[in-house]
Amino acid sequence: MERSVSPRPAATVMNGAIIDAIGADIISGVLQPGSRLTLEGLQETFGVSRTVVRDCMRILESMNLVYSKRRIGIVVQESRHWNWFDARIIRWRLNGPGRDEQYRTLTELRVAVEPMAACGAARHAGEDDRKALVELAARLRLLGEEGRLDDFLAADIAFHTLLLRTSGNEMFASLDSVVAEVLTGRTVQGLMPDHPREVALRGHEQVARAVAGGDGDEAMLQMTALLEEVRAAVA
Repeated sequence: MERSVSPRPAATVMNGAIIDAIGADIISGVLQPGSRLTLEGLQETFGVSRTVVRDCMRILESMNLVYSKRRIGIVVQESRHWNWFDARIIRWRLNGPGRDEQYRTLTELRVAVEPMAACGAARHAGEDDRKALVELAARLRLLGEEGRLDDFLAADIAFHTLLLRTSGNEMFASLDSVVAEVLTGRTVQGLMPDHPREVALRGHEQVARAVAGGDGDEAMLQMTALLEEVRAAVA
């Protein structure tokens, strides 16, 4: 089917906004699998050049949301083909009707991966990274107790990113943007308490201490406990 919406002024639409608009419609089901899009129709809808539309479609195609078929046009893919780990797809799901399901699946992914990543960091992280992790945990407590949620989010992303990147496992490290999106989503959508719970602040400190001390088993145990608190919070 053709997308039918009123054209918007070109001056107010950037490539990212076009990608967001179409991507979110695909993720939310407004555009169903098999729906057809044409370059001409998209040009008219968004008021942009054919080159801009082509560039946007290439990006959506790289995410496996659409594919091009000769003499048919651009076709919306079935969800089984989507790149579920793409940060933009995660963001669109967290902002759409699939939010609860996305939080559930992301939390399950974190429970499966991050305890092992913490264990790996305890074994592989360099001295500077171990110190940085302890400092980030202390900063999380300070920011959390002061209720500075935006700054807390930045420190929380840095904490979990450092764990993943120092785990000694390149596949774990590649999930840093996935974890960043779910942490960001909780804050942006008002799902974080004004002051993070003591169990969460203490959990980060315990993980950091275990990693700094090179105790992989304890780091795994403490990260598991921390993520169980997250699981309960988003349930």
